[in-house]
Amino acid sequence: MVTETSSARDRLVDDFKAVVRDAEELLKATVGQTGDTISAARARTEESLREARRKLNEVEGDVVDRTVAAAKATDQLVRENPWQAIAAGTAAGFLLGMLISRR
Repeated sequence: MVTETSSARDRLVDDFKAVVRDAEELLKATVGQTGDTISAARARTEESLREARRKLNEVEGDVVDRTVAAAKATDQLVRENPWQAIAAGTAAGFLLGMLISRR
């Protein structure tokens, strides 16, 4: 699960790098030229942005789905083992209290 999220994040970063590269090309093209060069650069930039947005939406949906699944699994675990959940929560609170009091 972690590797899938990491892989999706890496692909997203690569897509945004492509968007930046295309935007830089568009800026360079607009400095001294007009016409077909600008139109082609703009078209590539728009396509890169559309693709990046699509992938961002996919990643966002995947993260939401995984979060909901984790919340349901946690809820089920707590309902099946309430005393263990109370003990784990108490232990976590105790450890956090110890860490905070050290500062």
